[in-house]
Amino acid sequence: MATLPSNSICNLRQIRKPSSEVARPLKMKLLIANRGEIALRIIRTCRKLGVRTVQAYSDPDRDSLPLRYADERYALGGATPSESYLSVEKLVRAALDTGCDAVHPGYGFLAEDSSFVQACEENGLNFIGPSSAALEKLGNKLSAKRTMQEAGVPIIPADGPVKDADDAADVAEKIGYPVILKAVYGGGGRGMRIAKTSDEARRFFRLTKLESLSAFGRGDVYVEKRLISPRHVEIQAVCDKHGKVVSLGERECSIQRRHQKLLEEAPSVAVNEKLRQQLIDAAKKGLSAAGYTNAGTVEFLLDKTGEFYFLEVNKRLQVEHLVTEMTTGIDIVEEQITIASTSSLGISQNEVQVEGWAINCRINAEDARSFAPSPGTVIHYHPPTGPGVRVDSALFSGYTIPEYYDSLVAKLATWGRDRSEAIQRMKVALDEIEIIGVPTTIPLHRLLMRDEGFVAGDFDTTYLNGVLPRMNANLLTLEKFAAVAASTSRIRNPPTTIEHRNGGTLRWRMAAMAEQVRERVGW
Repeated sequence: MATLPSNSICNLRQIRKPSSEVARPLKMKLLIANRGEIALRIIRTCRKLGVRTVQAYSDPDRDSLPLRYADERYALGGATPSESYLSVEKLVRAALDTGCDAVHPGYGFLAEDSSFVQACEENGLNFIGPSSAALEKLGNKLSAKRTMQEAGVPIIPADGPVKDADDAADVAEKIGYPVILKAVYGGGGRGMRIAKTSDEARRFFRLTKLESLSAFGRGDVYVEKRLISPRHVEIQAVCDKHGKVVSLGERECSIQRRHQKLLEEAPSVAVNEKLRQQLIDAAKKGLSAAGYTNAGTVEFLLDKTGEFYFLEVNKRLQVEHLVTEMTTGIDIVEEQITIASTSSLGISQNEVQVEGWAINCRINAEDARSFAPSPGTVIHYHPPTGPGVRVDSALFSGYTIPEYYDSLVAKLATWGRDRSEAIQRMKVALDEIEIIGVPTTIPLHRLLMRDEGFVAGDFDTTYLNGVLPRMNANLLTLEKFAAVAASTSRIRNPPTTIEHRNGGTLRWRMAAMAEQVRERVGW
């Protein structure tokens, strides 16, 4: 059996299971209906639990890292998501053909699709996640709002679904501008438009409807009051099939662009003990009211006065789950599988202890200024290591990032005894990580770690809009340096000859250039 890359997790804290019992092998064979770093992450825990895995894969992923470490592989065929990871029929067939009795959806793709869960249920497959009934109730954002409101959880004023552009404008007038037009079945920051006038409400209704149809297969749109400069705080919870709900603390997710998270941390600098308990109580009440099982995240918006409002439930494993694992020591994927296989949680609320601080930087293959996706071949990849550093990634040197999928290529997280130490470790890790060949968001994260507002914890969901203009000049400098590094890497052929003749000179030149960049941008 192949050994997983040793640098994929290098925490100071060990992920632990609070109970004194050593995890016993589970009698389960699991299809992984996802790809990339999250597939590799699931495989890691399955190995620990003795669960055999089958990795489903598309044509562009035939040489991907998860296939090297899964026990079996199954070719879905096709390249686009609709031909592969969004095909309910193909994934259910893959599970049945390989003798699997369970399916883990990861996040994205079909992770929150009730029709997929229902297909699994009808074919005797154990879906690692909530039931189709709970997904249908919470997948509809208006239904989710009603469920939370009935449970006594504060919600943001909203109405819909609106039937046409004029109806959208009328509803927006009643709620009061500014408003957000949202896809009823949306998620991941897509299907959202901010409107400040009736004309914008009409125009953005059409755009939101089209985007919703394209991304989610449903075009229902509703109108919601927009809070001014809120913070985005969420509660991670795990729920078993006996009504037991355990909170694993909060995460701060306010550093966003286009409503999509770029950086997360746990805990939140904006949350005191009283507010934390209020958020936890609200999350537990809402999840219990929905009859929710497995891992779930209840997202809230926090206004300037300290009042909080329900936003939505993420009904799956979150991208940013690793910061919670680093501050609690609890393997959330293990809890997911344990709940699905035994119906009970392996932990109690009293066993959950949040220690220290963790920060996660999402490394996307994107232009750091425009955020345009940049697929291509990674010429050289070197992940950072060291105390309190964790990297979840399926990258390797020579890997070609496909154009068909999400641009996330790595999650770089650090843990410290406090927020200051976590930031310092992140600075070091970001300086150490090397991804050459494609543009990434690494330069932006480097600048964020040195930004006064971020370091002070003084930010909200609009923060990045304000700081990006003054960062762009420095980002351009960093991109030019990255381009030089990529060109240098390409001309090292054969590498042994260049290393022998010019290696020392080349390294010193690159070091001098790096020092000049550091001086210019204040590294």
